[in-house]
Amino acid sequence: METNNIITWNNQVEIPGSGIENETKQNVSSIMMQSRNLNYKQVAEKLVIELKNYLQNSKQKWFVIWVSGWIDSVTVSTLCAMTWAKTIVMDMPIHQNQDEVNRASEHMTWLQTNFPNVERFSIDLTQTFETFKQALPTVDDEIVRYMAYVNSRSRLRAVTLYAIANENWLIVAGTWNKVEDYGIWFFTKYGDWAVDISPIWNLYKSEVYALARNLWVCESILQARPTDWLHPNWATDEDQIGCTYDELEWAMIEYDDWKRENDFEWRKKEIMKIYTQRHTVNAHKMQMPPVFEI
Repeated sequence: METNNIITWNNQVEIPGSGIENETKQNVSSIMMQSRNLNYKQVAEKLVIELKNYLQNSKQKWFVIWVSGWIDSVTVSTLCAMTWAKTIVMDMPIHQNQDEVNRASEHMTWLQTNFPNVERFSIDLTQTFETFKQALPTVDDEIVRYMAYVNSRSRLRAVTLYAIANENWLIVAGTWNKVEDYGIWFFTKYGDWAVDISPIWNLYKSEVYALARNLWVCESILQARPTDWLHPNWATDEDQIGCTYDELEWAMIEYDDWKRENDFEWRKKEIMKIYTQRHTVNAHKMQMPPVFEI
């Protein structure tokens, strides 16, 4: 079973909610991260060049990307559009909160207003998902089924993206960032993990926000609390994880020095335990499937 969207402690599985003490997290996270002092204009220019080179060398035609309405996808889709190669942006709601759909639409409209090379599709996968659910055999454990459905939604979007990509000779652009998708492996294997290129993987989440501001993306997206579009109770990423992205970035940097555990105050110990648990449990997602010798 995938573990990217659940919190597991002592073999107990909990459906995430929204009970995180945000004030405590914000007070701590505000002093944790040290800026790398990146020049985001130069970062954007370099990433655009890399995208152009990759597209040319791949012998594919254009880019395609799922726009969730959250910071990572709007940043990557903007960078793809800035190559002036044709860029297809798609929203693929499945029982989605309307606010999320509206933000995705707002960004795609902004892209088309500023970049004539952008084409958009909207494919509502809700009925497809419901048909898929009805085809599955019954199970006794509803928690297991709940998490299977959560990850299946992500994989259904990946199948749809690659159907469009294969029909049109496209590059699927991914939206991974350094702390989510390398630090705690917060993604669905063969879902949002299934991409051809990942332009912002070497940026921390805070740096993705800074780059997005430099690119003048919509303010509503900059202000929205990130979520993965998967949970029916609209739990945010931070609700699910148990700490803020700033806190996770601190833990990722400090991880190699975890032997200094006793030097940390209580909240930092808690954050490091969250990071360590997720980093360890979810590391299998980046491993190639084992091949047995004959």
